[in-house]
Amino acid sequence: MGGGHGTTERVLTLLGLLQQRQVWTGPELAARLDITPRTVRRDVERLRALGYPVHASQGVGGGYQLGRGQELPPLLLDDEEAIATAVSLLAGAGGAVAGAGDAALRALTKLDQVLPIRLRHEVRALSGSVESFGGGRALVDPEALMTLARACRDRVETGFDYPSGSHARRRVEPYRLVASDRRWYLLAYDLDRDDWRNFRVDRMTEVSSRTWHFHPRAAPDAAPYVQEGVASRVYPHQAHFLVHAPNDIVREQIPASAAVVRPQGTEHCEVISGAENLDSVLMHMILLGHDFEILDPPELRIRCRELAERLLCAATTPDDN
Repeated sequence: MGGGHGTTERVLTLLGLLQQRQVWTGPELAARLDITPRTVRRDVERLRALGYPVHASQGVGGGYQLGRGQELPPLLLDDEEAIATAVSLLAGAGGAVAGAGDAALRALTKLDQVLPIRLRHEVRALSGSVESFGGGRALVDPEALMTLARACRDRVETGFDYPSGSHARRRVEPYRLVASDRRWYLLAYDLDRDDWRNFRVDRMTEVSSRTWHFHPRAAPDAAPYVQEGVASRVYPHQAHFLVHAPNDIVREQIPASAAVVRPQGTEHCEVISGAENLDSVLMHMILLGHDFEILDPPELRIRCRELAERLLCAATTPDDN
């Protein structure tokens, strides 16, 4: 590399060399970069100022070495490394890597800000070859997930086809993407229904964003709002319990998508859940193995007494009469 190149390009090339080999001597780097050893020392100081821990040692076998720092400095990726990283993150965000989806999506949105346009079609093509098997989070279209993430970040109106109600096409102001233990959800303001709504990303098709920017509205706390909607509001029946057990214990017993668990002191917690019928909710609470009280609805208390009498009769033997 000639000495006529700018300082920024030269420093980036120096960083690339340090990443390729464990140790470089000063004269070796000076020869590769076509600069003086004094300029090498200055460029090393520039890398250190950016957060890269470049160590220098004297004597035989000594030289410059890129070490591990306490904080994550800026990353330098070539085209192949950038494509591989993006595809891996797409797989994680889309659900192929269980438990890594939300972190992968955050990293992917950061990478998307600096990914050259020439590489995006390669990422799109390669992401189609990533599959998974087994349980875990439901797979979603990585392109749709990225479109929604960018729309949330840039605050632009978004549209998608969604199979519910009379309006197949939805127009929304996207606010947050929320990951549960099973699915991705979008919390957005539905412009046609004039209210906040949760949408399952795996049910969306034809996702597209517009250039129309919106002013953000006062929004609910995204994760709790989506969780309560998934666990309770979407069902025809909701139930509210006070459980005589610590919050942490009950939370481990109930999936986040099945109920909202909130602490009530150190020894109790409240559980809010929903189901197609109240018997199902009641049976799940009984099987937890803790004492509990029914707070709401009143008809569930009546149903509980009916079931208790039936169970008592079933447990009665002829000798008890």
